[in-house]
Amino acid sequence: MRKAPRGAPRRQRGFLNFRLAHLSDAHIGPIPRPNLAELLGKRVTGYVNWLYKRGDQHDMGVLGKIVADIKAQAPDHVVMTGDIVNIGLPGEIALAKDWLASLGAPGDVSFTPGNHDAYVASVTDLVHEVFAPWTTGEGDGAGFPYLRRRGGVALIGLDTGVPTAPFVASGRLGATQLAALADLLEGAKAQGLARVVCLHHPPHVGGARRLRGLEDAADFESVIARHGAELILHGHNHKPSLHRLPGPGAATPVVGVASASARPGGHYPGAAYNLYQIEGMGDGVRISLRRRGLNDAGEVVELESVKL
Repeated sequence: MRKAPRGAPRRQRGFLNFRLAHLSDAHIGPIPRPNLAELLGKRVTGYVNWLYKRGDQHDMGVLGKIVADIKAQAPDHVVMTGDIVNIGLPGEIALAKDWLASLGAPGDVSFTPGNHDAYVASVTDLVHEVFAPWTTGEGDGAGFPYLRRRGGVALIGLDTGVPTAPFVASGRLGATQLAALADLLEGAKAQGLARVVCLHHPPHVGGARRLRGLEDAADFESVIARHGAELILHGHNHKPSLHRLPGPGAATPVVGVASASARPGGHYPGAAYNLYQIEGMGDGVRISLRRRGLNDAGEVVELESVKL
C-alpha cells in the first residue's frame, strides 16, 4: 500500500508528511443465513431490518471501488472506525476479518468497534479476539484504548461499542477508557507526536440523534478540553461532518465520514472516505482533508478539499 516502510511516513524538506485514510460503516454483507438460536433477542429486529431496508442501502461492489481508490492513493495508514458487521453473527465476523485483511497488513490498518460490532453481549469478546491484530498498540498489546505510533503520529483507538436494547444504537466509553485516554494524550504530546483519536460514535454532545449518541460525550469533551488533540475521527452517522472541540490551545477538528458501502441515491450520502495530509511544521501541525467518493457516474472522485 505504501512506498515508505511502516512507521516511516513521507518527509519533505525534513518535515512530517503523513497520509492517513479513514473509512467507516462498511456493513459487510450479505449476512450469512442465521439459525433460529442465533436470532434470539435483538438480532431478530436487526435481521429483519437488513432484509427489508439495510441490505438495499449497502453495496459490496461500491465498497470495492472505495477500497481500490484508497489503495491507489497509497496512504501511510488506514483507519476503519467500526460497524464492520451488521448483527454480530460469527459468520459475519469471519467475512469481515477477511475484508479488513484485504485493506493491508495489520500494522498498516487500525480498527475501532462500533455498535453493530457489539450487537449482542455474547459477541463482544469474539470481536475483540478476532480483530486484535488491528488493535494491538504499544506496551500492553491489544485492547482499548490503544496507541499506535507511526512516525510522528500517535493513533489512539477507543471502543464505544456496547450492547444495547432493540432500536437503540448508543455508545459509551466509560471512566476507565477516558482516564487512560487522558494519559495517552499527555504522553504523546510530551513526545511531540501529532495525536489522532479514532472512535465510532460522534464524541461531542448533540453529535447524533436521541438513543444513537455517545452517552458520555460530555466527559470526552472534558478530556479534550484539558489535554487537547490534533484530530478526532468518527463514523456512525453515515454522512460527512465537521465539528470542533475546545482544547487547551487551538480547537480540535472532529471529522465524520460517510458509509464506505452506501449506494448512491439512497437515504444517506453515497459512499466516500476521507484522506488526511498531516504535516509537522516548526510552528505546529497542519492538517488538510480530501473527501473522495462516488459521483453520479459511479466513479470515485475528489468531492471536497478542506484545510482543517
